[in-house]
Amino acid sequence: MSYRKTLKLICGFAGGSAILLFAAADSRGYFGEHRGEAASWWSRLTVLQAAQPAWSPARHTPAPTGQTWDFNWDKREPFALSNGKKKENSTEDPSSEQDNGKPKATRNILLIRHSQYNLSGSNDKERILTPLGREQAELTGQRLAALGLKYDVLIHSSMTRATETARIISKHLPGPGVELVSCDLLREGAPIEPVPPVAHWKPEAVQYHEDGARIEAAFRRYIHRADPKQKEDSYEIIVCHANVIRYFVCRALQFPPEGWLRIGLNNGSITWLTIRPSGRGALRTLGDAGFMPPDKLTRT
Repeated sequence: MSYRKTLKLICGFAGGSAILLFAAADSRGYFGEHRGEAASWWSRLTVLQAAQPAWSPARHTPAPTGQTWDFNWDKREPFALSNGKKKENSTEDPSSEQDNGKPKATRNILLIRHSQYNLSGSNDKERILTPLGREQAELTGQRLAALGLKYDVLIHSSMTRATETARIISKHLPGPGVELVSCDLLREGAPIEPVPPVAHWKPEAVQYHEDGARIEAAFRRYIHRADPKQKEDSYEIIVCHANVIRYFVCRALQFPPEGWLRIGLNNGSITWLTIRPSGRGALRTLGDAGFMPPDKLTRT
């Protein structure tokens, strides 16, 4: 067998250990001249084969978790809603009733993290946007306007930094004035104890207990499929906080919610969630801040 054919054969058997084989062969001079016996080649191949795990699809394919998508995650699945209800008119076609109760529109929810703010403020009223933060909000508003969408509402956390960010953004939105709605449920907090834990941030258990219930209530209020009466797709803006947005994303995608702290978001960034009529959630963008110059990016 020629040297090249032997090398190809060995690489085929060794798989991912081809580089290791190359180094071993070169150090022995096999690439410069033919030295050693054939038995030596095959003994080395045997060692490589022993070190290489047996190939199987299970070893090279991520194992599924076994969890299936819950289509009734928002408790608005039409079949679940109609189950067990008495029909006032027994002659009504059941399939027609179900069709009338099905959502037909897609909800687009654009989650905006507030801009940079004054970290030295002793209370919420003093934690106003910095000059850079105000500039970030202007850039975010310009980006939202450039998308050319018709926004239905702008909801924001009642905290000062989110309120200021929302007001600056609203000046850029096209069309007649978009309604601004303030909501206490969207205030920053500790949604759930993160896994893995981090050393630099350890709220008391009572804070998770109180904030977690509030932030989950905000999720249930704002993140769900469209009402059956809604005929056209909607575009809604929610200006709030990093912890809230990260928790919303994990819940909407049915990822483990305790993984929220593994995600990072820049100030003024845009996270775009879509909720289809079927209840399927999808993430179009996560923390998009590419419309800002590099020197304007912050994560405070």
